[in-house]
Amino acid sequence: MNMAFKHFWKVQLVPNLLTKEVKNDFIAEVSTIGKTRHNSDVARIIKDEGAEWDYESILDMLNRGDRVRKQSLMEGCSVQTEICHITPRVPGNWIGSAAPFDPKKHKRTCDCSITEDLRKAFEEEVGVEVLGVKDSGARIGLVTDVTTGKIDGTITPNGDILIDGVKIRVIPADSEGIGIFFVNEAGTETQVTQPLSRNDPKKITCRVPALANGEYTLKIVTKYSNSNILLNDPRTLTYELPLIVK
Repeated sequence: MNMAFKHFWKVQLVPNLLTKEVKNDFIAEVSTIGKTRHNSDVARIIKDEGAEWDYESILDMLNRGDRVRKQSLMEGCSVQTEICHITPRVPGNWIGSAAPFDPKKHKRTCDCSITEDLRKAFEEEVGVEVLGVKDSGARIGLVTDVTTGKIDGTITPNGDILIDGVKIRVIPADSEGIGIFFVNEAGTETQVTQPLSRNDPKKITCRVPALANGEYTLKIVTKYSNSNILLNDPRTLTYELPLIVK
């Protein structure tokens, strides 16, 4: 890490879902959790720096500035500040030169680009610390035997189980290697072949295969990514508690 920089951004790597032909491709996300500043925070910093105005007056001016900039953008003006340039934009497809605005196809938004002064400050004063690959948050949280209502890990062959979790939806369906698997102590996998009666990002209901008595590990393999774009490579989720057939 180059300590010559005054500031450091901590970034985590996440899979780049737009480059399916490229394996092991990532993009960086800057971690800003707990680091959002509002006008109230900015006003307090300005006051602490020794501004002669009182805190309430500084905050009032900041809020007034936001109101004027908002009004200017609503009037179709671009807005220039010391750190960014904001331009109104209406994205979407327009079929025919006389096509009217359609709120179902078009969106009222803005583009924001940084100024040369801010860009230079980034280059000269901000370092980047890579923290590694970001945890997706995907996990299997709880398995309930629908037949008995038990959550102690016992399951009923040929009965249903309810799987609760995060980002557990099994997609794409009917793809090789994608699905729900029960792995016995010898490492043999038995895949769920019955269609899933529920297949949501947070809940799945599936039929347990005709498993022999023993201890099993539940495994979900999916490309679900919490968006309309699939992961480049399947993600494997494993339930931390053993499932038991007896």
